[in-house]
Amino acid sequence: MVDLKKYMKKGLAEAAENPILKFSTYASKIPDVVKFTLGEPDFNTPDHIKEAAKKGIDDNHSHYAPSNGTPGARKAASEFLAKKYGQKYDPDTEVLITNGVSEAIFDVVTAVFNPGDVMVVPTPIFPLYMTDEGILNTGIKIVEIDTSDDGFKLTPEKLQKVIDEYGDHVRMLVMNYPTNPTGVMYSQDELNALADVIRDKPIFALCDEIYSELNYDQPHASMEKTLHDQVILMNGVSKAWAMTGYRIGVICAPKDILTQLAKVHQAIATTEPTPMQDAAEEAFKNGIDDAAPMKAEFLKRRDVLYDGLTKLGFDCVKPNGAFYIFAKIPEGLEQDDNKFIYDLVEKAHVALTAGSCFAAAGAGYVRFSYAVAMDQIKEGLRRIEKYVNENKK
Repeated sequence: MVDLKKYMKKGLAEAAENPILKFSTYASKIPDVVKFTLGEPDFNTPDHIKEAAKKGIDDNHSHYAPSNGTPGARKAASEFLAKKYGQKYDPDTEVLITNGVSEAIFDVVTAVFNPGDVMVVPTPIFPLYMTDEGILNTGIKIVEIDTSDDGFKLTPEKLQKVIDEYGDHVRMLVMNYPTNPTGVMYSQDELNALADVIRDKPIFALCDEIYSELNYDQPHASMEKTLHDQVILMNGVSKAWAMTGYRIGVICAPKDILTQLAKVHQAIATTEPTPMQDAAEEAFKNGIDDAAPMKAEFLKRRDVLYDGLTKLGFDCVKPNGAFYIFAKIPEGLEQDDNKFIYDLVEKAHVALTAGSCFAAAGAGYVRFSYAVAMDQIKEGLRRIEKYVNENKK
C-alpha cells in the first residue's frame, strides 16, 4: 500500500497543529474547568443583526453574491470605517469581503510574496501570521522582532535595524493593534513613527485592526492615517459584534492593490454566504455603537483579572485594548509555559494559553482571555491562588 502522505506538500507533515486549539480541546474534557483560552466574545450577536440574516434567507438571498461582496455590505463597511476612524475607501473598488480575517491573511500572503521575500513580525503575535513555514511553504522568510523588553511594542529603532539588515528583501511589516495576545495598543504618534521608517519604500504594512472597537483608553489609532498608499487594512465583524461564526472579514486597500488581492480571493472562496453578508451590512450600518456595552463589561473584567493576577505575583502589562492579559509566570513556579498550563489545568482545573504559542518571545508567559463571565474570572483567580500557594517553591 502506498503511503500517499509522503507525497504531499513538503514540511506539512512536520508542521504542528494549532497549539491553541489543541490545548483548548484537551482542557474541555476536564470537568468543571475554567477556560481563559479562546479569544471569542461570550456575548450573543445583537438581535437586529440576527434578524437581518434571517430576512436574507427569507428573501431567498441564496445565490452567488458578487465575488468582492454584496454592494450593501461593502458600502456599509466603507461608511462605518469612514465615520468611526476616518478611513476612506471606495466601496466599489477598494473594499473586499472575505471569509473572516483568516482568509484575508491568506489572500495577502499569497498575493504579495515571492520566494526570498521577508515578512517582519513583531512578537509575540497571533500564530496565524507564523504559519507560512511548513503550512503555506511559499519560500518567504519570517523575521521576528522580540518586543518583550519594550512593553510589547515595536520600536522604530528595532524596525530600522531589520530593514538595514535585509534591505530590499523586506516586503511587509505586520501590525496588529490592539494586539493579540498582549492587549497592547499603540498611540497615533507611535504608529506614525513606525510608518516613517517604511514610508516610500516597497514595503506593505498589513494592519490587522479586528479589535478596533475594543480600545479602552484612547480613540482608535491607525497606521492608515499616515501611510494610506502602503497599508492593507483588515477588519471584520467577529469581535465587535460577537459574530465569530458568521465568518465575515473585510480587506481595504488602494484600488491597484485590491484588484490583485481579489484574484486570490476569487480563486479560493469565490464569494461569502449572502445572508451572512446581509448580517454584516446590518452590523456596520445600524450597529455602529453596539460594541459599547460589551467594551464596558470587558473593562470591568480586565481590572478584576489584572488586579488579581498582580497580587498573585504575575508580571503583566496592563492591556488597553482587546480582551487579553499576557502574564509572566511567577518565579518559583514551572517556567516552561507549556508544562505550566498542563500542570495548572490538571491540578487546578484552570485553562490558559501558553505564551510560546505566540512565537519565541512569548516563552515563559501565559495568555488569559477575559472573554468569560465575571464569576468565572473570580473562580479562576481563587483556584490559581490555591495552586500558587501549593506549588510555589
